[in-house]
Amino acid sequence: MTEPVIQALTPERLDDFLAYFDGDAFAEGNTRWAGCTCYFYHTPADSAEAWVEACKNGSNRAGAAELIRRGQMHGYLAYADGRVVGWCHAAPRHTLPNLGRALGTQLDPGETVGSIVCFNIAAPYRRTGLAGRLLAAACAGFAHLGLSVAEAYPQKAPVSVLSYHGPLVLYEAAGFSRAGELEHCWVYRKVLTGPG
Repeated sequence: MTEPVIQALTPERLDDFLAYFDGDAFAEGNTRWAGCTCYFYHTPADSAEAWVEACKNGSNRAGAAELIRRGQMHGYLAYADGRVVGWCHAAPRHTLPNLGRALGTQLDPGETVGSIVCFNIAAPYRRTGLAGRLLAAACAGFAHLGLSVAEAYPQKAPVSVLSYHGPLVLYEAAGFSRAGELEHCWVYRKVLTGPG
């Protein structure tokens, strides 16, 4: 198996991102989320029904594509053999307008926090350490932007399709520690050091 290379999402990588979400990201049949295109934390949808409809009608895909073209959606792609095999949605928290509502909490807009909100790893690359490499790239990217804290939201429930935030053990292995508790997830944080 080819060792994946991690790259930051840029407008030039839009087609690669879309090809991944159109194909391998949900190749195992998760039809409920197949049209999410990792747009959930940017969406104006105000209900579960509106979100499901946006997944079906392509508006999430169009919205994500527009944000990427404008350089306003952030994350990291893992490439192997010229194609994307993994994704981590990691962004300055203030750029994720739906995050507080989705978590059911108020977020301090003044904090310099980077949020890790989603992992999607193609089936052949799961349990290979790829999520850990994507997480390390996200933390390094946050530090380079001058953010002081990386924040993640692992689910309390057993590992399942709802574990897209990344499992608790992933964050503990990367030096994150528990900083809070919400209804459905823990809040884990890691203090970042500068880029150099």
